[in-house]
Amino acid sequence: MQEIEHEGWAIKIRGKRTFLNEFMVDRSAAKILSFTKNMTDQGLRPSTVVLDSEIMDRNWFVNISGRDYTIPGQVFKLRRLRLANDVPMMHETRFISLTCCPKIWEHDQQSSLYRIYNEKYYRYFIRIEQDLTAISLDKYSRELLETKQNSVGIKVEGVTFCEKDMILEAEESIYRGDKYKFSVEAVP
Repeated sequence: MQEIEHEGWAIKIRGKRTFLNEFMVDRSAAKILSFTKNMTDQGLRPSTVVLDSEIMDRNWFVNISGRDYTIPGQVFKLRRLRLANDVPMMHETRFISLTCCPKIWEHDQQSSLYRIYNEKYYRYFIRIEQDLTAISLDKYSRELLETKQNSVGIKVEGVTFCEKDMILEAEESIYRGDKYKFSVEAVP
Protein backbone atom coordinates (compact mmCIF):
# COMPACT_ATOMS: atom_id res chain seq x y z
CA MET A 1 0.00 0.00 0.00
CA GLN A 2 2.84 2.39 0.83
CA GLU A 3 4.27 1.93 -2.66
CA ILE A 4 0.89 2.72 -4.22
CA GLU A 5 0.62 5.87 -2.06
CA HIS A 6 4.20 6.86 -2.90
CA GLU A 7 3.46 6.62 -6.64
CA GLY A 8 0.48 8.96 -6.18
CA TRP A 9 -2.20 6.40 -7.02
CA ALA A 10 -3.86 6.50 -3.60
CA ILE A 11 -4.32 8.83 -0.62
CA LYS A 12 -4.47 7.55 2.94
CA ILE A 13 -6.70 9.58 5.27
CA ARG A 14 -5.96 8.96 8.95
CA GLY A 15 -8.89 7.46 10.82
CA LYS A 16 -10.67 6.69 7.55
CA ARG A 17 -9.28 4.49 4.79
CA THR A 18 -7.22 4.64 1.61
CA PHE A 19 -8.86 6.24 -1.45
CA LEU A 20 -7.92 6.15 -5.10
CA ASN A 21 -6.33 9.44 -6.06
CA GLU A 22 -8.54 10.78 -8.84
CA PHE A 23 -6.80 13.69 -10.48
CA MET A 24 -7.96 16.61 -12.59
CA VAL A 25 -5.51 18.41 -14.87
CA ASP A 26 -5.61 22.17 -15.11
CA ARG A 27 -4.65 23.44 -18.57
CA SER A 28 -4.47 27.09 -19.45
CA ALA A 29 -5.92 27.82 -22.87
CA ALA A 30 -4.05 31.14 -22.77
CA LYS A 31 -0.51 29.67 -22.58
CA ILE A 32 1.63 27.71 -25.00
CA LEU A 33 2.46 24.66 -22.90
CA SER A 34 3.46 21.16 -23.95
CA PHE A 35 1.59 18.13 -22.65
CA THR A 36 4.82 16.87 -21.07
CA LYS A 37 5.43 20.10 -19.15
CA ASN A 38 1.75 20.42 -18.19
CA MET A 39 1.81 16.93 -16.64
CA THR A 40 5.17 17.24 -14.88
CA ASP A 41 4.20 20.67 -13.46
CA GLN A 42 1.21 18.95 -11.84
CA GLY A 43 3.27 16.11 -10.40
CA LEU A 44 2.14 13.54 -12.96
CA ARG A 45 4.28 11.18 -15.06
CA PRO A 46 3.66 11.75 -18.79
CA SER A 47 4.06 9.07 -21.43
CA THR A 48 3.19 8.66 -25.09
CA VAL A 49 2.11 5.82 -27.37
CA VAL A 50 2.54 6.40 -31.10
CA LEU A 51 -0.57 5.11 -32.86
CA ASP A 52 0.56 5.68 -36.45
CA SER A 53 2.19 8.14 -38.80
CA GLU A 54 2.42 8.88 -42.51
CA ILE A 55 3.86 11.36 -44.97
CA MET A 56 1.14 13.15 -46.91
CA ASP A 57 2.17 14.48 -50.31
CA ARG A 58 -0.28 17.36 -50.34
CA ASN A 59 -1.14 20.63 -48.64
CA TRP A 60 -3.09 20.41 -45.38
CA PHE A 61 -6.11 22.71 -44.98
CA VAL A 62 -7.77 23.62 -41.68
CA ASN A 63 -10.41 26.13 -40.58
CA ILE A 64 -9.99 27.74 -37.16
CA SER A 65 -12.50 30.29 -35.89
CA GLY A 66 -13.85 30.82 -39.40
CA ARG A 67 -10.42 31.44 -40.95
CA ASP A 68 -8.85 29.09 -43.49
CA TYR A 69 -5.20 28.08 -43.07
CA THR A 70 -2.91 25.99 -45.27
CA ILE A 71 0.27 24.08 -44.53
CA PRO A 72 1.87 23.99 -47.98
CA GLY A 73 3.79 21.03 -49.37
CA GLN A 74 4.38 17.71 -47.69
CA VAL A 75 2.96 17.17 -44.21
CA PHE A 76 3.89 14.56 -41.62
CA LYS A 77 0.74 13.20 -39.97
CA LEU A 78 1.35 11.80 -36.49
CA ARG A 79 -1.30 10.22 -34.24
CA ARG A 80 -0.45 9.67 -30.56
CA LEU A 81 -2.11 8.69 -27.32
CA ARG A 82 -0.95 10.79 -24.34
CA LEU A 83 -1.05 9.41 -20.80
CA ALA A 84 -0.46 10.68 -17.26
CA ASN A 85 0.47 8.10 -14.62
CA ASP A 86 -0.54 5.49 -17.24
CA VAL A 87 -4.08 6.95 -17.50
CA PRO A 88 -5.09 7.86 -21.10
CA MET A 89 -5.69 11.62 -21.12
CA MET A 90 -5.96 12.62 -24.77
CA HIS A 91 -5.38 11.44 -28.29
CA GLU A 92 -3.94 13.80 -30.81
CA THR A 93 -3.29 14.09 -34.49
CA ARG A 94 -0.53 16.50 -35.51
CA PHE A 95 0.01 17.68 -39.07
CA ILE A 96 3.62 18.87 -39.12
CA SER A 97 5.09 20.98 -41.92
CA LEU A 98 7.98 19.14 -43.56
CA THR A 99 9.14 22.50 -44.91
CA CYS A 100 9.77 23.55 -41.28
CA CYS A 101 10.85 20.13 -39.97
CA PRO A 102 12.27 17.92 -42.73
CA LYS A 103 12.63 14.23 -41.83
CA ILE A 104 11.02 14.74 -38.41
CA TRP A 105 10.09 11.04 -38.42
CA GLU A 106 13.77 10.28 -37.72
CA HIS A 107 13.36 11.69 -34.20
CA ASP A 108 11.74 10.02 -31.18
CA GLN A 109 8.01 10.52 -31.71
CA GLN A 110 7.24 9.45 -28.15
CA SER A 111 9.09 12.45 -26.74
CA SER A 112 8.01 16.08 -26.63
CA LEU A 113 7.48 17.49 -30.13
CA TYR A 114 8.03 20.99 -28.71
CA ARG A 115 11.53 19.97 -27.63
CA ILE A 116 12.24 18.44 -31.06
CA TYR A 117 11.05 21.63 -32.79
CA ASN A 118 13.31 23.77 -30.58
CA GLU A 119 16.43 21.62 -30.29
CA LYS A 120 16.58 19.97 -33.72
CA TYR A 121 15.00 22.58 -36.00
CA TYR A 122 15.41 25.83 -34.02
CA ARG A 123 11.70 26.49 -34.45
CA TYR A 124 9.93 28.39 -31.66
CA PHE A 125 6.23 29.06 -31.26
CA ILE A 126 5.14 32.64 -31.55
CA ARG A 127 1.37 32.13 -31.69
CA ILE A 128 -1.28 29.44 -31.49
CA GLU A 129 -4.87 29.81 -32.64
CA GLN A 130 -7.29 27.20 -31.30
CA ASP A 131 -10.95 26.28 -31.18
CA LEU A 132 -12.18 24.34 -28.12
CA THR A 133 -15.47 22.44 -28.37
CA ALA A 134 -17.32 20.19 -25.92
CA ILE A 135 -18.20 16.90 -27.62
CA SER A 136 -19.69 13.48 -26.90
CA LEU A 137 -16.91 10.94 -27.34
CA ASP A 138 -17.40 8.52 -30.21
CA LYS A 139 -16.70 4.80 -29.80
CA TYR A 140 -13.12 5.11 -31.10
CA SER A 141 -12.26 7.87 -28.60
CA ARG A 142 -13.99 6.07 -25.71
CA GLU A 143 -11.95 2.93 -26.40
CA LEU A 144 -8.64 4.80 -26.72
CA LEU A 145 -9.28 6.92 -23.63
CA GLU A 146 -10.79 4.01 -21.68
CA THR A 147 -13.95 5.92 -20.76
CA LYS A 148 -17.58 4.93 -20.39
CA GLN A 149 -20.54 5.27 -22.76
CA ASN A 150 -21.90 8.85 -22.83
CA SER A 151 -18.53 10.34 -21.85
CA VAL A 152 -17.74 13.89 -22.84
CA GLY A 153 -14.55 15.27 -24.29
CA ILE A 154 -12.98 18.52 -25.32
CA LYS A 155 -11.99 18.79 -28.97
CA VAL A 156 -9.08 21.13 -29.63
CA GLU A 157 -8.31 22.18 -33.19
CA GLY A 158 -5.53 24.62 -33.83
CA VAL A 159 -2.64 25.97 -35.83
CA THR A 160 0.79 26.83 -34.45
CA PHE A 161 2.96 29.53 -35.99
CA CYS A 162 6.76 29.59 -35.77
CA GLU A 163 7.16 32.81 -37.77
CA LYS A 164 4.75 35.60 -38.64
CA ASP A 165 2.75 33.66 -41.22
CA MET A 166 4.54 30.28 -41.21
CA ILE A 167 2.49 27.41 -39.80
CA LEU A 168 4.62 24.78 -38.08
CA GLU A 169 1.79 22.38 -37.29
CA ALA A 170 -1.95 21.89 -37.12
CA GLU A 171 -3.61 19.92 -34.33
CA GLU A 172 -6.77 17.87 -33.87
CA SER A 173 -6.90 16.56 -30.29
CA ILE A 174 -9.53 14.96 -28.10
CA TYR A 175 -9.12 15.48 -24.34
CA ARG A 176 -11.00 13.56 -21.66
CA GLY A 177 -13.70 15.82 -20.26
CA ASP A 178 -13.55 14.09 -16.87
CA LYS A 179 -9.81 14.73 -16.47
CA TYR A 180 -9.32 18.25 -17.86
CA LYS A 181 -10.29 21.71 -16.78
CA PHE A 182 -9.35 24.47 -19.23
CA SER A 183 -8.88 27.98 -17.90
CA VAL A 184 -8.61 31.34 -19.63
CA GLU A 185 -7.51 34.66 -18.28
CA ALA A 186 -8.87 37.74 -20.02
CA VAL A 187 -8.13 41.39 -19.37
CA PRO A 188 -10.10 44.42 -20.60
